[in-house]
Amino acid sequence: MATQELILIDTLCTHYQVEVSFFDALDTMGLIEIQVIEQTKYIPQDIISDLERMIRIHNELNVNIEGIDVVFNLLKKMETMQKELNTIKNRLNLYESDL
Repeated sequence: MATQELILIDTLCTHYQVEVSFFDALDTMGLIEIQVIEQTKYIPQDIISDLERMIRIHNELNVNIEGIDVVFNLLKKMETMQKELNTIKNRLNLYESDL
């Protein structure tokens, strides 16, 4: 992965006003993947939207890291179910249009 696709964790800490330990805890829980290059920690740019959700859940709702893990697992399941529901609706519409 190229360096320009990574964001420095120190920059995120300053921008979102959170501690590095928050990112370390998210990494430990498997919610994000920290990449270390030359002893500097980065995260991939493509997970910023999920990261912002995690920070909001943590700060605004006072949810701990374990709670964030539960919330994100439920959100992922809901997204999967929504995709399945859309697929089923599309199939149903296809069958109904053939009638």
